[in-house]
Amino acid sequence: MNESQYNSYAPPPGYYAVPVKPPLNALAVVALITGLLGMTVLPVILGHLAVVRIDKTGERGRSAAIIGLVLGYLQVAAWMVAFWISLFTS
Repeated sequence: MNESQYNSYAPPPGYYAVPVKPPLNALAVVALITGLLGMTVLPVILGHLAVVRIDKTGERGRSAAIIGLVLGYLQVAAWMVAFWISLFTS
């Protein structure tokens, strides 16, 4: 045996590093949940904050944040339509 084989710092053959997933952004999850629960302004605020933080840190959850944003904006639009209808029908 050659002594250089024992002093090698290389990992053994067949070994590879397990890729690590970035963490899930908690604000994105909360934006999605509040959007599903029907809260109007909260998912919009949290969704925007989550998207900015995800862009900076590389965390996961961008799709959850965007879905929360869409649900929040749809609810805001529905409230605005209901308000305008109530103004003009009275």
